Amino acid sequence: MTEKRRATWAWAFIDWANSAFAIVVMTAFFPIFFKDYWCDVPGMTPERSTSYLGYANTISSALIALMAPLLGSIADQGNGKKKFLLTFTLLGCVATAMLPLAAKGHYFLAAALYAIAALGFSGNNMFSDALITDVAEPKNYDRVSALGYAMGYIGSGGLFVFCAMSVKDPAKFGFAGPVEAVSMGFWITAAWWLVFTIPAMLWVRETPAVAPVGDGSVLTRGFRQFITTFKDIRHDRRLLFFLGGYVLYIDGVNTVIKMAVDFGKAIGLDSGGMLMALIVTQFVAFPAAIAFGRVGEKFGAKRGIMIGIAVYAGVCVFATRMDSQREFFIMAVVIGLVQGGVQSLSRSYFARLIPAEKGGEYFGFYNMLGKFAAVIGPTLMGVTALLTDTRTSILSLLLLFAGGGWLLGKVREDSPSVRA
Repeated sequence: MTEKRRATWAWAFIDWANSAFAIVVMTAFFPIFFKDYWCDVPGMTPERSTSYLGYANTISSALIALMAPLLGSIADQGNGKKKFLLTFTLLGCVATAMLPLAAKGHYFLAAALYAIAALGFSGNNMFSDALITDVAEPKNYDRVSALGYAMGYIGSGGLFVFCAMSVKDPAKFGFAGPVEAVSMGFWITAAWWLVFTIPAMLWVRETPAVAPVGDGSVLTRGFRQFITTFKDIRHDRRLLFFLGGYVLYIDGVNTVIKMAVDFGKAIGLDSGGMLMALIVTQFVAFPAAIAFGRVGEKFGAKRGIMIGIAVYAGVCVFATRMDSQREFFIMAVVIGLVQGGVQSLSRSYFARLIPAEKGGEYFGFYNMLGKFAAVIGPTLMGVTALLTDTRTSILSLLLLFAGGGWLLGKVREDSPSVRA
């Protein structure tokens, strides 16, 4: 295996590693146990627990949103993308492993640990995304980005199957009950995340990104570079339209990922059936992500993203009438067909719009907006649920998908960026 190919596969294993947190903790078991176990206190309602989960997601997203651009610039100035990747990975792994310390009814501690773990996950994603320009040529961005997401789905899917089976039949796996099985699932996820990030630390070679900007410490130079990059983005119409659209439609995507199981619980669906649907979704998403990579190469990443946005909008309307496990299963499979495609093509499309040597700082803005956008969706659903009901709350996401699609459509691909 060539050095370049080994680096590409090592980079793809970052998605294999961190996607375990996304499916096992963020999408599946934390929302279920947060509602059924940690929020099992007098006076708690489904609407209140939904709001608390939304607020935990909002806080972690807001923190990384505020830090991301400056951290990206500092990483580029100090060639520290891998160092930041490892730091956020350790933060997420430790917080995930500590979740079982929260006793029944201690929803505040559980939410706080989850928010810290989610912060680590977001920072990990940011610097993983930035490293794509170090492991692939622009012509291969769609294919390599899709490989990462596909690896994430198949790897985390296997771990999720094990965790779901242990929770469904804890005695068979030597656990006293579901609580113990979920606790072990959190510990295994933390270890999985850390171990499979190691190949990238060993074999991805981070090339010097930019020349030092003036004198001073890495922090000072990073802040200067942040200001310069902000001015460049402000005068680049393609980047402005893309990032404006991305901040809306990816918010809808992330909100569906984070709130789907909570939504199903709130309208009375069975946890076991929803977990089975999520398992199937993981394995549907694996070939679908690869297929979207091919769509991006042949027809353009922008068209592929538009297809995904349209499907998500349809899912939101469908969910308002959903009242059975079968319908949740159908919805989960449909989401699986487009979820990885929208995410991977967004990453590769943005990589084509930016200077390759400034991947850290530009992806800092990319992730800032992506994570700041995640502030809108969960909060929007939580507030709408309190004002109306949980079922109606998902329709609020149509605003995000419609606005995101409209702005993305305004990105011109046949003309150079306009800079001041």
